[in-house]
Amino acid sequence: MEKIDYMNTYTGKQFSVFHPEIERIDICDIAHALSLLCRGNGHVKHFYSVGQHCINCALLAKARGYSIPVQFACLLHDASEAYMSDVIRPIKKELPLYQEIEEHLLEVIFQRYGIAEYINHSQVKEIDDDLCNYDLKHLIGVKGIETKELEYEPDLTCYAPNVIEERYLALFQQLNASL
Repeated sequence: MEKIDYMNTYTGKQFSVFHPEIERIDICDIAHALSLLCRGNGHVKHFYSVGQHCINCALLAKARGYSIPVQFACLLHDASEAYMSDVIRPIKKELPLYQEIEEHLLEVIFQRYGIAEYINHSQVKEIDDDLCNYDLKHLIGVKGIETKELEYEPDLTCYAPNVIEERYLALFQQLNASL
């Protein structure tokens, strides 16, 4: 039997996570898949997608006055999950091969959209960490979580996936046009 090392995407492409071809990365696949993936492995008060989290990350980066490439990277920082799915942090840290594949794929995605060499990774990580703590406190109800006062009030409203997909694509177009 033939070994298949690719997936079929929403837009009908065959995509290999292990050997990503830059021209097969499609923002429509990313926006669609991330709008349907739930944060926290579904352990939240209501559906809250990875796509919505990424939008909030980009808007927080904007509120902090970070560069357009950093805002763009914040929008795309979980884009690899559109192809690999999400793995919660406690498990991900124990999976070095997963992390290696994810980092490579994310780098190819950043190259695809022309921002790879302009990203301040520490700013992207800071934004993601701040919103992760915010999510833990407000979407899961974890007590004792230290959260910073944020320069932007993240929208945690439960939206239908198609709404988030449209908003993700609109923000992508806006940031892409500003590069």
